[in-house]
Amino acid sequence: MAIYDAPNGAKSSIDIGVPEGEQFNLFHYQRKAIIDIRNEMVFQQIIDNTVLPKHYGKSIKKYHYIPVLDDRNNNDQGIDAAAADIAVDEWALMSPAGVENATTYPTEALAIAAADANAVGEAVFLKSGALYGSSKDVGVITAKLPALSEEGGRVNRIGHSRVTIEGSIVNQGMFFDYTEDSVQFDTDKELLSHMMTETVVAANEMIEDNIQKDLLNGAGVKKYAGVATAIGEITGESPDPSIVTYDDLVKLSIELDNNKCPKATKLIKGSSLTDTRVVNSARYMYVGSELLPMLMAMDDYHDAPAWKSVEEYADAGNIAAGEAGAVGQFRVIVVSEMMRWQGAGAAVGTNPGYLETGGNYDVCPMLVVGSGSFSSISFHTSGKSAKFAIIHKKPGVEVADPYNNPYGKLGFYSIQWWYGSLIMRPEWIAIMHTVGTA
Repeated sequence: MAIYDAPNGAKSSIDIGVPEGEQFNLFHYQRKAIIDIRNEMVFQQIIDNTVLPKHYGKSIKKYHYIPVLDDRNNNDQGIDAAAADIAVDEWALMSPAGVENATTYPTEALAIAAADANAVGEAVFLKSGALYGSSKDVGVITAKLPALSEEGGRVNRIGHSRVTIEGSIVNQGMFFDYTEDSVQFDTDKELLSHMMTETVVAANEMIEDNIQKDLLNGAGVKKYAGVATAIGEITGESPDPSIVTYDDLVKLSIELDNNKCPKATKLIKGSSLTDTRVVNSARYMYVGSELLPMLMAMDDYHDAPAWKSVEEYADAGNIAAGEAGAVGQFRVIVVSEMMRWQGAGAAVGTNPGYLETGGNYDVCPMLVVGSGSFSSISFHTSGKSAKFAIIHKKPGVEVADPYNNPYGKLGFYSIQWWYGSLIMRPEWIAIMHTVGTA
């Protein structure tokens, strides 16, 4: 198979040491394949990238410092306004007037504390750290503001805490082999080109699947449509079908707001991953195509259509790959290979038209990924170049050996990459579980 043909079908006269002057221009096909997959990077387009340097093992760790005014800042360094040490892992109740109840509760009894608080109209707060943590209760905040007396004194000491997040990388790869005859005698002159392109596309899809899997497993906010409280309760049947509503999405957005999840999302454009653009007021939600009928039929609080098609609000400069429209505070990206939990929902009785597998409803995720919540880990790359390491050995002298390929008629093409993930802010990743239209 000659890539460069002279007139009348003669072999090319270009001679770079290849028998009969045949050329396999690997770089042209590889570059073309990378360009082809640019528009298929639906998850990679919004994630950050962390480069793992050589000689530091296969894992990477980062510190996440917990804000002072956060219930997660659970420490034993606090001193209250009366100069008393605050014990770690203690919860208490506060009246609306700012009077603290003497009873304390450990974390394992937090549900009891909440029940007691509801019974008497009080608020629950974490004592550790000396301040008011994540509380929004007026009484708690008023009572715990760090006032000082005229003498000051050793009061209102706060504590700090941090957690370690960790991610690791794995090496993945695949290859195909082919014979010289299979290429030379095939009726498709670009057979090898297609095989190489499809291999790179498949590798990219595997990276996308890796990312999707880690995001689904790493979500810190999990919601369920209807009255369901777990995946096994998702159903498409009355009286309480698990069909996502506009109200569900509004409440999900509010929770992400409360978690301080950013609304400005950085999009990565271009095949070299060097062109980035920031899309303001955008949180992206990933869904499978089976959820589009549900979203397009959704009404808002005023009985008006909640769905806006992408051409109504966006321009070519700030449209994400796969973006189909917007609903509420979310811009929706449709993923053709979106995963779901098949047959993991409730048992099917009379199915009104939703996906099921093996007698149980499929559970479909609506995945929201906040900017900065997740990072991929790269190795042997600057983080801005292609992630694939490709080896192509064409049939010929170079691949001949006396044991497996004595005539040199067998060539191969391999591709490998390193993949890893680092969930940095799980509270900025959310899943709404629902049924999907069959």
